[in-house]
Amino acid sequence: MNMLEVKGLSAGYARKGLALDDVSLAVPKGSIVALLGANGAGKTTLIRAVTGLLDLHHGRITQGSVSFDGQSVLGQPSHRLIRLGMGLVPEGRLVFKQLSVEENLHVGAAILPRATLQERLDAVYTLFPRLLERRQQAAGWLSGGEQQMLALGRALVGRPSLLLVDELSLGLAPLIVESIYKQLRVVGQTLGTSMLIVEQNARLALEFAATAYILDRGRIVLSGPSQEVASNEAMKESYLGAKRNTTAPAQEPQP
Repeated sequence: MNMLEVKGLSAGYARKGLALDDVSLAVPKGSIVALLGANGAGKTTLIRAVTGLLDLHHGRITQGSVSFDGQSVLGQPSHRLIRLGMGLVPEGRLVFKQLSVEENLHVGAAILPRATLQERLDAVYTLFPRLLERRQQAAGWLSGGEQQMLALGRALVGRPSLLLVDELSLGLAPLIVESIYKQLRVVGQTLGTSMLIVEQNARLALEFAATAYILDRGRIVLSGPSQEVASNEAMKESYLGAKRNTTAPAQEPQP
């Protein structure tokens, strides 16, 4: 069964037109899926549509469906989706800079029974020990990598069944990104958390995820097991930096 299923989704903005055109994808339970594409491909719009945040950005869904754990959630507000078990790490991290690290985690834990709060905080601190060291420090004084850990911790403290991460590696040093991905793999293995990872770093995402979708100008142009997507000639040339093989034509992505 799929934890997330998007079918025939089209969405856009009043002043910018259509950003998603008949997009379909699925995140199976317990699986990690990568969504790849260049800037402006529609990746963030898809995340906003799935998480109920599109209206806040003056966008709207024009057709299609979104199901979460078998239940239709199209048009549901984000706070309800969080209570259903959806967690989001937004692009740019968006931590509350004036609040301490632990206060930021308390925001993510607001839906939890008080009796489970300390257990969940301890789990996040075990996953990201650096946050424990800085638990009383204002989030605005953290490094970019530490803020990304905090954004992930804020989403994970509620122990979501589906985690959506928008541009995890943006602006971060490669070693920090690899470390964070390693911890996310632990989350997937120990908690069985399903994940949809939106990335520009195609090579890293394809190594991390089991399945990948390529979004180009609002449409899915290629999808399948990550190894197959990585071996596609057009994919290698466009996203992995490979040079075109002049002895044979590159295989074009199939819609």
